[in-house]
Amino acid sequence: MRAVVISKHGGPEVLQVQERPDPVAGPGQVRVAVKAAGINFADLMARSGIYPDAPSPPSVVGYEVAGDVESVGEGVDGFAVGDRVVAGTRFGGYAELVAVDQGQVLALPDSMTYEQGAALVVNYATAYAGLVMMGGLREGERMLIQAAAGGVGIAAIQIASGIGAEIFGTASASKHDAIRAQGCEHPIDYHAVDFAEEVMRITGGEGVDVVMDAIGPTSFRKSYRILRQGGRLIMFGLAEVQTGERRSIPALVKGLVRMPLATAPWWKSLAMMNENKSVAGLNMLHWWDREGLDRLIEPLAAGLAEGRFDPVVSESFAFERAGDAHSFLADGKNTGKVVLVTG
Repeated sequence: MRAVVISKHGGPEVLQVQERPDPVAGPGQVRVAVKAAGINFADLMARSGIYPDAPSPPSVVGYEVAGDVESVGEGVDGFAVGDRVVAGTRFGGYAELVAVDQGQVLALPDSMTYEQGAALVVNYATAYAGLVMMGGLREGERMLIQAAAGGVGIAAIQIASGIGAEIFGTASASKHDAIRAQGCEHPIDYHAVDFAEEVMRITGGEGVDVVMDAIGPTSFRKSYRILRQGGRLIMFGLAEVQTGERRSIPALVKGLVRMPLATAPWWKSLAMMNENKSVAGLNMLHWWDREGLDRLIEPLAAGLAEGRFDPVVSESFAFERAGDAHSFLADGKNTGKVVLVTG
């Protein structure tokens, strides 16, 4: 099979299409002929060499795919050859074939394209875990999503809109119409105004109940400040440590130095009690490793069956243009998901 391989750490040019051995569907596994594979920011960090959980190069990354069931292993129940599916992949998604446990596979509705399917697993699982399971978002509450025009951002807007929350989102001005169309009532151009000041202005100084922030670390402190009483900050990324297309050692070191001051060290505990706020960290890969995705797959399956999710695909790139796809995402040109397609 063909796969997009990180040949070594570096810029987008290190991504190469190579031949790799076909995976085998073991007991309880489904082998999927991949039509589309999702690209996540963690993939860029893995390529750059600043993601400690990623496999060492040469390696194939990728967390989610959509395609057709090509074969099934012993004991598989509920999936048959030819079924349209989406699947979570613990790396290895940038390939023409993947073998995954049956519990990580969902039926892809006929109404969705393969590209949309590749935008489902990571984005919606992350948004649901952050907003619902950790953030406890409820109807009538206010929430802010940083980078609201990204894949997780749009998923979070759709989930929050379904709950009945009042939604704030940061994005470039050119993307405001797009996130408004998804249900974001208060788009904020973070290039033109201070997002924290703007949130406090719009809310009359009250603040918001939940913030999902993957920008960090410098944004974490400001996001915490705009929480109202009982507010929850969910930290789930460190976009600042990746500068453009390549690894930035100064940015990485600067970010790591700032982390103890930007988040919630031990000496902040008393203040947090007095301020009636909470901070949570979310790492979907560690969640996946420690207990699987069962608690998240179930609500995702329900949302799919009920038609509550409508993944937005920004751009599709052929395997041979994987480097361009990474650059596109690194430059922030996307509104929605960036995917690779095998055809």
